[in-house]
Amino acid sequence: MDIRPEQLADGLTLRLAEPADAPALAAAFAENRSPWEPYRPDAFFTAEGQRGRLHALLREYREGRVVPLLLVSGGRVAGAFTLAGIVLGSFRSATLGYWITADLQGRGLATSGVGRVCAIARETIGLHRLEATTRLDNLASQRVLEKSGFEPIGMAPRYAHIGGEWRDHRLFQRILHDDDPMSAF
Repeated sequence: MDIRPEQLADGLTLRLAEPADAPALAAAFAENRSPWEPYRPDAFFTAEGQRGRLHALLREYREGRVVPLLLVSGGRVAGAFTLAGIVLGSFRSATLGYWITADLQGRGLATSGVGRVCAIARETIGLHRLEATTRLDNLASQRVLEKSGFEPIGMAPRYAHIGGEWRDHRLFQRILHDDDPMSAF
């Protein structure tokens, strides 16, 4: 997969993650630590922990299973977008996850990034469908998904362990091809 860096708003670049991003990624996670995140050990918030995580993600990227993208400006990580669980063949689907640092939320960056990732999923990878989930109370993320062409498809009880409890989530999907996506392959 040839994923090229793309400029988004406010001088931010969406690009493939690199091992050298580990310190900036650790800083972004540490500065934006929240009780609404999944449990993560203290090592997750260190450059060393992120370096190991990035090496694993980039190995999965080379295997065609994950696309780890970062939103960066200079040496700062301002957010991340990940296509995970990529399945090709007749399914051609993946799960989308994303986050933006707290100080940059509400500026349309998540919507812009999700739009670009959907284009990469369709045009570069040839995916047919993306799925995303949000906690039931995460209305801002639900708005991002709906503005980006995702539609709600249901609710998953006790979907993810967040904030010390199993939380219900809304499920969303976006069909990327109106025509036959297999015709190009």
